[in-house]
Amino acid sequence: MTEPVLALEDAALSLNGNAGRVDILHGISLEVMRGESVGLVGPSGSGKSSLLMLMGGLERATGGTIRALGHELTGMTEDALARFRRGHMGVVFQSFHLIPTMTALENVATPLELAGAPDAFARAQAELEAVGLGARADHYPAQLSGGEQQRVALARAIAPRPEILLADEPTGNLDAANGAAIVELLFGLRDRHGATLVLVTHSDELAARCDRVIRLHDGRVAEPMRDAAE
Repeated sequence: MTEPVLALEDAALSLNGNAGRVDILHGISLEVMRGESVGLVGPSGSGKSSLLMLMGGLERATGGTIRALGHELTGMTEDALARFRRGHMGVVFQSFHLIPTMTALENVATPLELAGAPDAFARAQAELEAVGLGARADHYPAQLSGGEQQRVALARAIAPRPEILLADEPTGNLDAANGAAIVELLFGLRDRHGATLVLVTHSDELAARCDRVIRLHDGRVAEPMRDAAE
């Protein structure tokens, strides 16, 4: 049987705040298989983004285990997690997270350079071309629209050819037209590179594009995981 790309067993997350300990995720167990697209949905505060961050090793679980590509993330150091993400994961955030002092080309090339790619800038240019921004390579984030910035973020995430692509509300800061364009690009890039896609969304339309939908409520899986088409 094929090993899951992502496997969580009784994963929990608690954080200490000013009012004391806050339990965010409670005993989440799920698997994501290679090439699958999974939508994480649920009301605000249900734990969707926190679950995505656990999958990417951007938050450290306070209980249970999380495995990605056969590696247990919960026992890795921060440096080891950063290296693992750089080699195997692409992450797209709602707020783009571009480096403002770098051009679009430099933003996309940076993770490739960190990974030691000798052709980092050529590959970065090719990815910008793929998202329709080849002519904007020398522009800085402040010179780009929100939709263009998200395209740069997508190009940056996919340029290292990650096995796992994580997206947190990738259309949340965009108008309907730009949001629809980003959705088409996201799934097109996923199909072109064969990555496994997990995304957080409030959009029923975007969730319906996924192979499977997982609904969260109060930090728990609220109902049986199901195909989006059902």
